[in-house]
Amino acid sequence: MMEARAPLIVTDIAGREVKLNAPIKRMLLGEGRQLYLIASLEPEDPLARIVAWRNDLIEADPATYAQYLKAFPELAKVTAFKGSEDSLVDIESAIIQKPDVVLLNLETMRANEDAKFVEKLAALDIPVLYIDFRHHPLENTEPTIRLLGKIMGREARAEEIIAFRHKAMAQVRDVLAEHKPPRPKVFIERIGGYSDDCCLSFGAENFGNYVELAGGHNIGSDIVPATFGQLNPEQVIAANPDHVVITSADWEAYVPGGHWIPLGPGADPQVARKKLEWFPTRNAYTGIAAQETRNFHGIWHQFYNSPYEFIAVQQLAKWFHPDLFDDLDPNATFAEYHRRFLPIDYQPGYSVSLSDSP
Repeated sequence: MMEARAPLIVTDIAGREVKLNAPIKRMLLGEGRQLYLIASLEPEDPLARIVAWRNDLIEADPATYAQYLKAFPELAKVTAFKGSEDSLVDIESAIIQKPDVVLLNLETMRANEDAKFVEKLAALDIPVLYIDFRHHPLENTEPTIRLLGKIMGREARAEEIIAFRHKAMAQVRDVLAEHKPPRPKVFIERIGGYSDDCCLSFGAENFGNYVELAGGHNIGSDIVPATFGQLNPEQVIAANPDHVVITSADWEAYVPGGHWIPLGPGADPQVARKKLEWFPTRNAYTGIAAQETRNFHGIWHQFYNSPYEFIAVQQLAKWFHPDLFDDLDPNATFAEYHRRFLPIDYQPGYSVSLSDSP
């Protein structure tokens, strides 16, 4: 029996009021990684409502794509288009697919405004919603979960996901509030191994915020005024971080044979550790405290752009305060999330550290 649809007015993450017919049946994903949340809300058949998507999940997270392709072979037939995180969706694709809604990242707003993209789609009765896991994830992820839950008719499921996130974050927050440990200085090297540039990092948002929530101090917050930015090697050396955390992933599609660490589901821990060993040799880390203690860590880059950042916070807390969080198991937390909310099995491989025993 077909679900009855009715007009619905919602407010998106950009604060825009948008009218659409709900529950949504045909979604065009301006970013493939939006599948992380859609699959959480509708695990029985996450592809049922997806008519087209950007190809970033295929290229930026091939291991997760392989998991979904194995579970849902028809994923290979979904129309994929190219683009970048701050670019327009191909408007011809949007028109041909006749979606009920187009989901776009918040950072595409400027390009869309310049191109009158939203107005062009509105003239064709195709509404656009802006969502965000990336620029202000701690502020916008849960409103994004609620927004998609509402338009998909999965509101109760959305609240279950949010409750799970709250519990996972409380496992870190409550311990830190009780013990108030000293905060180690942390440098986050963003997209480590994607290029030879040094030293891309985060300001006070995204992973910079995750560091603070995990009981560390992000040195990029003192220097980088925006979510993303760059330090020079001299600034890193002068800050003398106690920990260096590299965000990385399997980027063979972009940088064949690069220094990136192939983190993600099912990653080989020995290969990941061997790739991590290169990073302490970088000039920016000469003589810093983390080089002496081997507190170099690698973590899955996609935590920066997904509804899973609570896993990153748990893992960072274990690295920064191992005695306080000896009983905390981010792998177990993520495995439970998979069991409860996702249609794929959990495979470890999202982090690696030189401070762990080989």
